[in-house]
Amino acid sequence: MKRLLKLSAFIEAATGLGLICVPAVIVRLLLGSELLSAGIPLGRLAGVALLSLGIACGLVSSDMQSCAARGVVAAMTLYNIGAVLVLGAAGLQSQPVGIGLWPAVILHTAMAVWCITSLLQKTSPRAVRSEP
Repeated sequence: MKRLLKLSAFIEAATGLGLICVPAVIVRLLLGSELLSAGIPLGRLAGVALLSLGIACGLVSSDMQSCAARGVVAAMTLYNIGAVLVLGAAGLQSQPVGIGLWPAVILHTAMAVWCITSLLQKTSPRAVRSEP
């Protein structure tokens, strides 16, 4: 689960920064269309959300036995499944699509499967610390 969280941290933070800095470019790569003026702030807001997810994944990756780590992986499961559904539907409904759309759908599918697999694995109980 540690590798999953570290990879998620990198991917989501990088995508978030891209959406914050150049949302029109990221949307063009994914959807193959222009981002209208009202979409720019929404794209940046999505970027802030992804950057936040990336930071959460990075911070919790150092404490794999915590409930917080499982909670973040559960949240990332929902996010990745949602990304597959939203991006996949966009790809099926609109032509042409951006060059990055189907690779993003495949990546989110793989990440969702990895998240689900990680959640289904048995975790070892946390060692109980005794007070000195």
